[in-house]
Amino acid sequence: MHQRACATDKGRERMTNEDFILCSGTEDLYVVADGVGGHNSGEIASRMAVEYIDAYSKKNPIRNVLDEKALMEYFSACLEGINQLILRQSVQGGKNAGMATTVVLAYLTEKDKAYVVNIGDSRAYLIRDEHLLQITEDHTYVNELLKQGSITKAEAKNHPERNMITRAIGGEEKLIPDFYTFDVYPGDRILLCSDGLYNEVSSEEIRGLAQEPRTVDEFVKELVRRANLYGGKDNISVVCIQVMQQKKENVNE
Repeated sequence: MHQRACATDKGRERMTNEDFILCSGTEDLYVVADGVGGHNSGEIASRMAVEYIDAYSKKNPIRNVLDEKALMEYFSACLEGINQLILRQSVQGGKNAGMATTVVLAYLTEKDKAYVVNIGDSRAYLIRDEHLLQITEDHTYVNELLKQGSITKAEAKNHPERNMITRAIGGEEKLIPDFYTFDVYPGDRILLCSDGLYNEVSSEEIRGLAQEPRTVDEFVKELVRRANLYGGKDNISVVCIQVMQQKKENVNE
């Protein structure tokens, strides 16, 4: 069993929390969803997404999926189900019109492998030794401009369209998630978060905090505290999983 800690906070300026998280230690499946849409529809979309993933994983135990290709098909089918569910709610109009959500999820196998899937701008990071590596790529208009070389990182930080998402669950019929897989080792930490964290706390500061002697729970609480300290302009969600040494069965000679 890996150590884990999770927290979600509405921040200092938002009236409601439209983030939703899943911290499933039994399945080693973790999710951060950040809802978008008017009224309370963002909150509805993110909650629907996380509850669907939770129910799907219980109905179709992920431990029964044994290879990488099958896992990608598993998550693709799961996310497609969420997409269609949210689209059906959205097209009915009213307060749910246009609702959608980002999703970033991580699954750790018993064989020291991590699988990350994302759509939108919620992120996954890998913290290893003194390094902080961003695993996912933001699906945003500003990130597209950055990749094209049209703007600098400094310009991106204050760009008027920095919150424009180019991919989201419930955003359109065709869903295109990104998949990542990598080996993990004892001591590694996987960090999932909504943009309410990384827009307030820099990558360099997150990396520095990870080097200090804190438990996973203390680390998560400090990240949320600092995001609020620096403004807390958005909802803040953080999930951190620390990879532990796998227990080996005793073998009788």
